[in-house]
Amino acid sequence: MRSNLKKILEAQLIEASAPCRIDMGGTLDISTFYYPLRYLSPCTVNLAMGLRTRVRLLPCDKGMVKVSSKGFESAEYPLDKAPFDHPLGLMFAIAAYFRAEGVHIDIDSSSPPRSALGGSSAAAVALVAAFSKVFEQKGVKPLSRQQIVVLAQALEASVAGVPCGFQDQLAAVYGGVNAWYWQASNEKALFRKKTIIKKQSFKNFKHHLLLAYCGVPHESKDINKKWVQQFLSGKHRELWAEIVVCTQKFVEAISNRNFKDAIASMNREMAIRRKMTPEVLNAVGKQLIGSAMGNNCGARITGAGGGGCIWALGEVENIDRLKGIWERVLSSRESARLLDVKIDSEGVLCSAIG
Repeated sequence: MRSNLKKILEAQLIEASAPCRIDMGGTLDISTFYYPLRYLSPCTVNLAMGLRTRVRLLPCDKGMVKVSSKGFESAEYPLDKAPFDHPLGLMFAIAAYFRAEGVHIDIDSSSPPRSALGGSSAAAVALVAAFSKVFEQKGVKPLSRQQIVVLAQALEASVAGVPCGFQDQLAAVYGGVNAWYWQASNEKALFRKKTIIKKQSFKNFKHHLLLAYCGVPHESKDINKKWVQQFLSGKHRELWAEIVVCTQKFVEAISNRNFKDAIASMNREMAIRRKMTPEVLNAVGKQLIGSAMGNNCGARITGAGGGGCIWALGEVENIDRLKGIWERVLSSRESARLLDVKIDSEGVLCSAIG
């Protein structure tokens, strides 16, 4: 049954937001990988960034769904004719799931479009939370955090055309700095969280980080698809097993503030990915990675690379020196720049105003 939300949204503004993430051991959160590799206890690390994606629900014409987002042309369709293969198709798919019409979905992201920071997943999480808040006004029990993760991931996987993982949604919902273990068991939850940096340490830990946008939007589908096809064919499976080990060593090292070992694991993991798919780095990315390694720091792509962002980890004095080097590298490309590395502790937030 359709839910015309126009009257509710004329009476109050519904707003939700969720953070993006940087990561280590990504791709292992896709079931194609974590089921066959379950004997190794695969995990993925993500650090939620204070680069929030905000979603506002506003009224629009009855029967219609409109989506607006920075970097995309606004689109408006009748609910049952909204295209899921549109650049904003995931938002239309979420509206269709909730049978929501008479709604204008306005998205504002503080991260660059298609920057490989999980922005689309953060928007999906925020939108699911926003719709949950709307239907709470109608007497429906609100979704739990875990339910938001599972639903947002399932809806994204249903329209993406490629296998999708969970790490983006988990960072967006829970925030923080966590390792997520992929259970791959009928008797356990889908994932298990291990906090590796506590909230009280965020202010200090951020000085060990650097984040750069390369100025080129990424296309994660192409690289992810190649990784999946390689793995399914039996190719490079020993390298993915090594990525599992690198990620586990990274978790242990960061938990103990052993930056030397964390950097070694990070750089080895990046070298493996470059061996499997050299196209994960563009020209700017190669310069950023090379200069990080030359200054005793670790660096890797965010998400599946192929443009987007690069992040670095190191001792404070090395990161401070690298910052100036990265700024010079990034100045060669329009729109490339350093991004804020404030760590988000809250995850998804939602409010009703009015």
